[in-house]
Amino acid sequence: MTNRRALAALVLAAVLVASACGSSSKSSTGTTLSPGSSATTLAPSALSISSFDRTFSAMTPLKSLAAQGKGSVAVILPDTVSSARYTEFDAPYLTKAFQDAGLTSSQFTVQNAQGSDGTQLTDAESDITAGATVLAVDPLDSGVGAEIESYAKAHGVAVIDYDRLTLGGSRSFYVSFNNVEVGTLLGKGLVSCVASWGVSHPNVIVMRGAATDNNATLFAQGYDAVMASYFGSGAWTQEATPAGTWTPATALTEFQQAYTAHPTSNAALIPNDENGAPIISYLQSLHIPAKHFPTTGQDATLVGLQNVLSGYQCGTVYKPIYEEAQATVALAMFLRAGQTPPSSLVNGTVTDTTSNTQVPSVLLTPEWVTPTNMASTVIADGFVSGAQLCTAAYASDCTAAGISS
Repeated sequence: MTNRRALAALVLAAVLVASACGSSSKSSTGTTLSPGSSATTLAPSALSISSFDRTFSAMTPLKSLAAQGKGSVAVILPDTVSSARYTEFDAPYLTKAFQDAGLTSSQFTVQNAQGSDGTQLTDAESDITAGATVLAVDPLDSGVGAEIESYAKAHGVAVIDYDRLTLGGSRSFYVSFNNVEVGTLLGKGLVSCVASWGVSHPNVIVMRGAATDNNATLFAQGYDAVMASYFGSGAWTQEATPAGTWTPATALTEFQQAYTAHPTSNAALIPNDENGAPIISYLQSLHIPAKHFPTTGQDATLVGLQNVLSGYQCGTVYKPIYEEAQATVALAMFLRAGQTPPSSLVNGTVTDTTSNTQVPSVLLTPEWVTPTNMASTVIADGFVSGAQLCTAAYASDCTAAGISS
């Protein structure tokens, strides 16, 4: 993880330097920002999900709220195993967003629970004792999330569910990408890939994320809906549906068991890159050639993108985390100042199926990344660099995709 953190820090630093120097960049709405220009400065009340781009300029107007607010804001991330994103991107992006919004280092914290429910709860309690008036929590599971939110409510502290919804919780808002749409992109990506790779009758192993993660349920809702007609018509066969996990080693075991039981399987719906990586390595060890066994992924990890380039993964769902970080910080700044966030920012609702309540939400838009648009998305955003991606083993793949190192 040390090398990956270092690389991420360099990438983020490069983005910041480029922004400071007035270099061209592209906003989340597709507007090109020419050298010396900047995104339009908006009043806080005019913020919307289209306000957040890679320049972080939408944070500057929030400084007026910083002076009005009380206490600190604490963000508690879940782990470093289910996805490398939390260390590589969420933490630095959240930190930059808070700083650009006008908070000092003593007015916010970004922590990681390292996969421990006990640590996540203790961190929340400690943050509240130290004066936090707003928490943003990406819960390891709904059990600890609900416990944190109950404690926070009893102490008058507002909570934002970050990335994952706490079922049965009492948070004020939820910020995430549209997770049903993430699943829809996974399903549509597999459909497109099956056609382009010429798989005449897909026998599909349908993998899932952890049953304790509501996001995994929403992802499955999206891709199950896409594939239902194919399975229903008999054009595709659903070979197996393992229980689900976000632990890559467990995902590999689940896949191996399913593949051993169904050796005619020739495609897999895999919900993220981290789970997909060992499965793809296993398929390669069986000497299955590129573009013969379609798989999917999510999070646009380096290994996932390289698997996409080399023809072992159809594509990956990219979620521009800088948008999620900025949206969360914007909400936190309104809550810290005792103000109601604008309806232009809170653009939807999500159902808490345990409490049967509608949760006001900021729902961002994910993207499906293939070799065709890799340069204009993840590389343009500084999520990965051409040098990271186009190592010797992938140099010809990068050339074919028009990506330079």
